[in-house]
Amino acid sequence: MTGLSRRRLLGAGLAATGTALAAGGSAGPRPRLPADVPVAVTRPAAAPTTSPPAPTPAATALPQLDRPVFTLEEYRRLVPGPPFPGNAVALTIDDGPHPTWTPKVLRLLDRYHVPALFCLIGNQVLGHETVARDIVAAGHHVANHTWSHPGKIDHFAQDRVQQEIDRAQNKIYDTTGKLPTIFRSPGGAVSPAVFAAAAQARMVPINWTNDPRDWTRPGTGSITHRMLAAHPGQILLCHDGGGDRGQTCAALETVIPALQARGYQFVALDGLPSSH
Repeated sequence: MTGLSRRRLLGAGLAATGTALAAGGSAGPRPRLPADVPVAVTRPAAAPTTSPPAPTPAATALPQLDRPVFTLEEYRRLVPGPPFPGNAVALTIDDGPHPTWTPKVLRLLDRYHVPALFCLIGNQVLGHETVARDIVAAGHHVANHTWSHPGKIDHFAQDRVQQEIDRAQNKIYDTTGKLPTIFRSPGGAVSPAVFAAAAQARMVPINWTNDPRDWTRPGTGSITHRMLAAHPGQILLCHDGGGDRGQTCAALETVIPALQARGYQFVALDGLPSSH
């Protein structure tokens, strides 16, 4: 990736202002983070060999939410940073890393200078560590998508959810040197236990606004049609893992330049300021 591309990708980083955390939606403001949330610290380039360091006592957990983030407006009410542009959309990519499809997606994103959030499964990082590091080296951000992507996580007790989150968190950090502060539950499934576990791990739970259901492989035309229905302020979902993603890659070849031609700006979701 060129220096110019990487600067463009990194340009959407959060300002670590230590401002408040409040949940989005129509229910109004929710509990806010303490004013002394530590500022972000850049991790070393080399992958660490130890588990993530313990957070400071004042930042052990976040206030527990009762709904995930669905839009950029809700996200910015939760996470400190400058307002997103009025024409912004965010691309999120789930279920990788994959040795075939993730590199194809990375090349496509580099071509169009698009930043993305990759929601990584811990046991997919296992064995594909180089691909996971390539995501970060390309200037993209990573989120925790559990260790094994259990389909009924919303039926789990909190301690079992916590194990899924913590094991993935350790593997992602050990591999990439980045500690995710965004959590995406498998299938978007949520419950009080899921929200409690995410809060304990200092992660903001996010879902999406636009779902082309590309994981079902409905055809390139169907994926393209659904993604082109996106509006500014939405969080877009697609996949680089979980099977053959040739249709997804083919659709993105059309969708990304088409949305850019409309004047849409792709922005990155890069999480809370680090607590370490």
